[in-house]
Amino acid sequence: MEGKHSTEEIRNVAMALDNAIENKRLDAVLLCFADDCEIELLRNSLFGKAGVEKWFDWLFKNIRQIKFQPVVTMAEGNILFEEYIMRARLHSGPEVKSKQSEVLVFENDRIKSLRIYFDRLDFADTVAKDPVSKAVLNRIIKKSLEGLTD
Repeated sequence: MEGKHSTEEIRNVAMALDNAIENKRLDAVLLCFADDCEIELLRNSLFGKAGVEKWFDWLFKNIRQIKFQPVVTMAEGNILFEEYIMRARLHSGPEVKSKQSEVLVFENDRIKSLRIYFDRLDFADTVAKDPVSKAVLNRIIKKSLEGLTD
């Protein structure tokens, strides 16, 4: 699966996936994945098309609207890496901005493996409503930065 054509094709599939998610098109999302695919995020793995559906349902259970803004995209052979900014509107109203990255491994121009990396605190800070939750989150954030900031 080496060569210019495959790199161009995997970029096209990755773009089609982003567009399908932004347009809430499960049928189009499923077309991007191999039958025996794996999605890994938040220390969990989901398998096959049923796993893709579970991920899609989870995503839109929490998010009303989503938009991806690519920052860096690199493709080599059958692997695509992308860093992007995700802007999401939650069902409760607020917008979340999260810098994320993903690694996609392709087989026969379909996604065989998708690994998504992001900071949960991007979302926790937005959904924490009560003062106790906000105080705990602020303490975790402050503690995690000790030694990096003044």
